[in-house]
Amino acid sequence: MSLSPSQILYTPEQRAKRDATRWTLVQGVLAPVQFLIFLASLYLVVHSLNTGMLTDWALISVVVKTLVLYAIMVTGSIWEKVVFGKYLFAPAFFWEDVVSMLVLALHTAYLWVWWQGSWSANDQLLLALVAYITYGINAAQYIRKLRMARLQKPTPSNTITPTQVTL
Repeated sequence: MSLSPSQILYTPEQRAKRDATRWTLVQGVLAPVQFLIFLASLYLVVHSLNTGMLTDWALISVVVKTLVLYAIMVTGSIWEKVVFGKYLFAPAFFWEDVVSMLVLALHTAYLWVWWQGSWSANDQLLLALVAYITYGINAAQYIRKLRMARLQKPTPSNTITPTQVTL
């Protein structure tokens, strides 16, 4: 299966930068860690909403998930700057970044209501579920892009030897 020209994610220079920067490895480690934290937290949130048990654990798990989300968003922005020259909204990842802003807004709203303590635990967990739904959509976007990147194999005519890119 080959990609159409409109589905090409990386120019040869961008591919070389992507392959050479340590931020690619950072993203490769943080993404599955965040996803595992998400799964554990999702379990706790749903369990708490269904049973009323482990609510404090569920509430804290969303805080932990959000802190890891911030870490992956900051490092992802640095990665995008190194590879595409823009911290956010590079054409290849524009819509993923747009949805990421919604994900960040909902997770940040959760932190705010959790910190303020003015919402009931149940309402906080419902907000967390909405944030998690948007995170799931965003994760699917990135998985799709990862698959597209794997399908975009360099050809001898467009291959560049990676140079050391640091940041």
